[in-house]
Order: sequence, then structure tokens, then C-alpha cells
Amino acid sequence: MNDILFKILRISGLPIIFRELIQRDKVTILMFHDINRSTAKRTFSYLCENYNIISLQDYIQAIEKQDKSKIPNKALIITFDDGRIENYRLLGLIKKFRIPITIFLCAGVVDTDRHFWGKLNDDSIDIQGLKKRSNKERLEILSEAGFKQDKEFDEPQALQRKHIEEMKQYVDMQSHTIFHPILPRCSTPQARKEIFGSKKLLENNFKLKIDAISFPNGDYSKREIQLVKEAGYRCAVTVDFGFNTMKTDPFRLKRLSMNDTDDINELIVKSSGVWDFFKDLI
Repeated sequence: MNDILFKILRISGLPIIFRELIQRDKVTILMFHDINRSTAKRTFSYLCENYNIISLQDYIQAIEKQDKSKIPNKALIITFDDGRIENYRLLGLIKKFRIPITIFLCAGVVDTDRHFWGKLNDDSIDIQGLKKRSNKERLEILSEAGFKQDKEFDEPQALQRKHIEEMKQYVDMQSHTIFHPILPRCSTPQARKEIFGSKKLLENNFKLKIDAISFPNGDYSKREIQLVKEAGYRCAVTVDFGFNTMKTDPFRLKRLSMNDTDDINELIVKSSGVWDFFKDLI
């Protein structure tokens, strides 16, 4: 059913209206996780043809200096959360299209054979339900199912050192905490460790300059904002719907979730913001 809706919305012309009128003087940030190479090629091609791709770093610098001179119309930032191993296969396309993407890494999962708890394939576990539990309860339930966040498996799910070293010349790599907990469900010491610790691990282990963080699952509170500031980050991205301007709080940057779609109609509709704007009404 959604496939039909995406096609109807694309044909309606609303994505063009949103892009040319609403997004024209805004900065749009898109969120991906894991798209294959063929999907990425189609995605990058469409976005480059219809938007002006800029780096997250350039946008943050523009906000800090309140200088919009280097921010073009229809500016768009491409981000990936988690740092999944499949992201490495996109490096050739990133070079080809010359796009400055940002990948937010889970510092305790990259360069290991540990797995992402959100990708656990166990019918007895309600992953969405776990996100509403306290961090302690979440870890206990996962442990009972045989999953521990520091458990090493047979194959990696995250980028390895060799990938990061090769990619970091072309990709802005930033923090997505250590183990991707739902931060507001953590105790203050746990949240502090995830926010401060991920920055330290990535900087020390991979010589990266870490000044941005993506909140896991997009969840945050005033406490997390304060901790992020104390840790020395310059910005934080959420999954709050909307577009960004020079007046947007850099620690509450809005993003549009792309759901790793391989449907060109869905890509066009979602990247314009039309879907998030209307989905509750449909």
C-alpha cells in the first residue's frame, strides 16, 4: 500500500513544491543506515541532481559564525548511523560523486566482532519494546536471550579498522555512543560513559576528530544535551522531523529518516519531507 502512496505523492508534484519552496532556504539532513551499492548509486545520483550536498562540518561552522555565505540553496547533508560494515562498499561511489557524507560510529562495536543489539534476530525479543525499558532491564533481557553487548561473534557487523582508515580521508566519522543504548533510559553515569567514552575511544583508537554525535534512536532529553556540551561536542543530531536553518539549535539538529529505501518514489517523497509531513494524516 505504501508503494502506491509514494507513487501518488510523487506524481502529485508535492515533492517538487516542498523542494523548491520550503527546502530552498533550509538545510535538510537525511539519515540512512545500510543501503547496498546499487541503491546508493541511484540515491546519490538523485540527491546530487536535485540538491546541493554540503558537509555537516560546513553547516556547523556556518551556524557558529552566523555566516550563511557558504550555504547554498537547497542544501542537504547525508548521514549514516551505526557504522555498519556494508557502508565500506559505498566508498567508491562517495569518491565518484564527491559527496561529504558523515557516518556516526558505535565506538564499542566498530573494529570488533560484536553485534548491534537492534539487529538481533530473535522472535522472542521485541526490539521496539526494549527501547522503552530502562537500560538495566534491556541488558538483562538481552542477556537472557544469549546476547551481551561485549560478546564477540563469528562475523563482524560494523566497520573494521582497515575500513575506517581507508574511509576517513573521504568520510566525516563521528560518534554514535559506545553501544547504542537509549540514552534517556540510562542512569546518569551510564549516559555520561556512553557520551564521553565514545568520543575518547574514537579519538584515541582511530585518530578521528570527534565533535558531533547522533543520539541512538533519536532519543534525548535535557540531560543528554548538557552532557554532550560538557563532553566538548559542537553539535548533536536527532530524528526530530523538520528542516534546519541558521537559527536551529546545533544540539537538536533535525533529520529525515530515509528507511534505507530502494524505491525511487519513496526516496523522492521522503527526502522532500512530504512523507513525514503528511503520514499521520494518511
